[in-house]
Amino acid sequence: MFRSLAKVGSNTLLSRILGFVRDLVVAHVFGANAATDAFFVAFKIPNFLRRLFAEGAFAVAFVPVLTEYKERRSLEDLKHFVDRVAGTLGAVLLAVTLAGILGAPVLAMIFAPGFIGDEGKLALTVDMLRLTFPYLLFISLTAFAGGILNAHSRFGVPAFTPVLLNVSLISSALWLAPRMEQPIMALAWGVLAAGVVQLMFQLPFLHRIRLLPRFVFAPRDGGVKRIGKLMLPALFGVSVTQLNLLLDTLIASFLVSGSISWLYYSDRLMEFPLGILGVGLATVILPNLSKKHATESPEGFSRVIDWALRWGLLLGLPSAVGLFVLAGPMIATLFHSEVFDAQDVAMSRLSLMAYSVGLLSFILIKILAPGYYSRQDTRTPVRIAVIAMLANMVLNIILVFPLAHAGLALATSLSATLNAALLFRGLYRDNVYRPEAGWPLLLMRVALAVAGMGGLLYWGTGGLDDWMVLSTVDRVWRLLGWVVAGTACYFLILALLGIRPGHFRSHTA
Repeated sequence: MFRSLAKVGSNTLLSRILGFVRDLVVAHVFGANAATDAFFVAFKIPNFLRRLFAEGAFAVAFVPVLTEYKERRSLEDLKHFVDRVAGTLGAVLLAVTLAGILGAPVLAMIFAPGFIGDEGKLALTVDMLRLTFPYLLFISLTAFAGGILNAHSRFGVPAFTPVLLNVSLISSALWLAPRMEQPIMALAWGVLAAGVVQLMFQLPFLHRIRLLPRFVFAPRDGGVKRIGKLMLPALFGVSVTQLNLLLDTLIASFLVSGSISWLYYSDRLMEFPLGILGVGLATVILPNLSKKHATESPEGFSRVIDWALRWGLLLGLPSAVGLFVLAGPMIATLFHSEVFDAQDVAMSRLSLMAYSVGLLSFILIKILAPGYYSRQDTRTPVRIAVIAMLANMVLNIILVFPLAHAGLALATSLSATLNAALLFRGLYRDNVYRPEAGWPLLLMRVALAVAGMGGLLYWGTGGLDDWMVLSTVDRVWRLLGWVVAGTACYFLILALLGIRPGHFRSHTA
């Protein structure tokens, strides 16, 4: 599993780096204003549905059933199953996409009610949403293809595919936008093009493993019906984090212009380590957990979760502390420009610090939730998600008044912490997960190393005003220097405390 994690992580790292470049380009070309707020809402709606349906509920329902077919049935049965799922999923997605295009004005008002009083902003959102909504169809089929490839241990291709979205948006911002009457519309066209390209990219790899699907509409098929039953509760449970982020956008639409963009840019920075660690670990362990469950190996099942939790702690906690301490320098270095001014930097810094509080919890959710879904238990995470969702709503109301947009980010982090704690308690209580030996010592060592790293960064980086007076080149080199210094400090302390790579490889058994 370590090699699979490295493969997924390296491709995801490439995607996230290009994602940074994409955000840099968008921030420098368009800034943070009413037009970018409109685009981020128009992109967030299909993107939210994609994470909810394709990478969320569908993935956690499809992969365990697919793995069961792969382990216990013939290749012919597996191919028929894939054909029928593809046809049924495709038909449902096509209907949803058409409804989304026709109902774009209603969706825009539901997801950003604060835009209703600004007709120009709302109309722009609707126009872009009609271009971005079909992305849901193509990217969901892409996730379907990726699930098949992951179940066959072809992790690299699905992990590389998001690179194409970033290339498309960068090209649209730099090449297409100057040629359009309304430049921001170029990004909406870029989203649509990316959906098509990402799907086409994966098809040859499905052909290689002889599972390129024919689209057969068969909603009454036994395997399809099982996926449908598993999906219904998982629709809410697996994507509570995305629901919380979307709720932030809804409330932020009532705040000052730029609030949605500040949340977006800070969320994107938080998504960098989350995508590499959380998504990478979840991608690798879900088919492995499903296989352990299908072959009735409870001890192996627990060891897989333990291995993932150790890696999540080892890399997730220092990432969270690093993001918190370096929030201002990162925002200033990456996004500050004539159209993304010092006020935008200061406001984005606050929300990034608030999101970083919950980074480890976001990663743990990605690790712990597959412990339920791989056993085809989608009901328990729903109950937990409902509790976390209600907590997030209450915290939003409490924190938005004193902290504005940063309060929304902090509420999301705190509700994610509650979600992760309840998921862990459930697995432990039901004897599904039993921690391996050495956890107290590991926690102490990681805590000491993180404290040393955080203290060094806090002492060395200085205040935000110090960064704002530097040139862009100086900010880049200074930020890179402190990132390297903090990373070296962390791993040096771990080494001095006796942590070795073998402590983590040994849990891949």
